[in-house]
Amino acid sequence: MEADIFEYYKEEDTLDIKSFQEEKQKLIQPTALKDPKLAKLKEALVNWINSTLKPEHIVVQSLEEDLYDGLVLHHMLSRLAGVDVPVEEMALTSPAQIRKLGLVLEELDQRLGLQDDSRIKWNVKLIHNKDLLATIHLLVAMVRSFQPDLDLPPNVNVEVIVMEVSKSGIKSDVQTEVLTDEREAEPESLMKSGKEDPIEKLLKLEPHKVDTVKKAILYFVNQNMQTLGLQVAEMDKQFADGVILLLLIGQLEGFFVPLCDFNLTPVNHSEMVHNVTLALDLLNNLGLKVSSVDPQDIVSQDVTATLKVLYALFKKHKGK
Repeated sequence: MEADIFEYYKEEDTLDIKSFQEEKQKLIQPTALKDPKLAKLKEALVNWINSTLKPEHIVVQSLEEDLYDGLVLHHMLSRLAGVDVPVEEMALTSPAQIRKLGLVLEELDQRLGLQDDSRIKWNVKLIHNKDLLATIHLLVAMVRSFQPDLDLPPNVNVEVIVMEVSKSGIKSDVQTEVLTDEREAEPESLMKSGKEDPIEKLLKLEPHKVDTVKKAILYFVNQNMQTLGLQVAEMDKQFADGVILLLLIGQLEGFFVPLCDFNLTPVNHSEMVHNVTLALDLLNNLGLKVSSVDPQDIVSQDVTATLKVLYALFKKHKGK
C-alpha cells in the first residue's frame, strides 16, 4: 500500500522525504480520488469560486493547480469579506508566494474564527504544495462562513493515509476524513416550511396530468423562442447545455446575455455547467427562487430539476 501511495505522488511531483520527518502527513487514497461524491464537491467549489470572481474575470479550472500561489484566495477574501490584504498582485517566485499565502491565510483564519491551530486543517505549506485535502477543507470552511446558504454536496468522506516518517521508518494508518457534513435527503427549507415543492407534487400525479403540464410549459417556451428561430422538442435534453435556457431568460426578461459570458457551443461538461450556473445565478438575482436546483442536475438531464426552473419562469411570465 505504501509503495502505491509513493508511486502515485511521484507522478505529480518529486517527494521530499526530509520534509516529512517527524510530521504526520495525510494523503488522499488514489482510489478515493475517483469517488463521484468527491468529484461533485470539487466541481461545486470550482463553480462557486468562478461565480464569485466572475466580475474580476478570474477563472479557476483546478483546485490543486490554481490556488497554491495565493492570488485566487486573495481575491476571494476581498470579494467575500471586503478585506484587501496589502500584498503584491502577482507573486512569481516561491518565497513571494509563500509570504503572500501566509498573510492571506492569517487574515482568513481570523475571519473564520479559527485562532486555535488544532482546529485548522490547512496551512501555508500544504496549500502551497497543492495539497488537495487541505485546499478542500479551507474552501468548505469559507463557504460555511461567508455563504452558508450555498448547498454543497453533503456526506462527502474520503479515505486518507496518515503517515508519520521518522528515522526508524514509516508508520501509516488508514482513516476516514469528513469533508462535508451529513444531511437529510430532504432539503432543509422544505422541512422547515412543511410545504412540498409544486413540481415534486406534480410528478406524483397521474402520468396524463404530468404530460399536460409539460406540454403547457413546452408551448410557453416555444412561443417565446420562435423569434430566435429555435424550437424545443425534448425538454430534458435541450436545456442540458444551458444555451437555450440563457436565451430564454434573456427573451423573457428583456435583456441580452453577452456572448462572451457563456459558451454558445459548449463542447464539454465543464462548459455546460458554467452555462447552467450562470442561468441559475441570473434567475436568483431576478428573485426567482431556484436555489434548490443544482446545475449538475440540469446538465445530467434531470427532468425534475429542469421542470423546476422552467416552471418558475412560466409562473412569472405566463400572463404577459
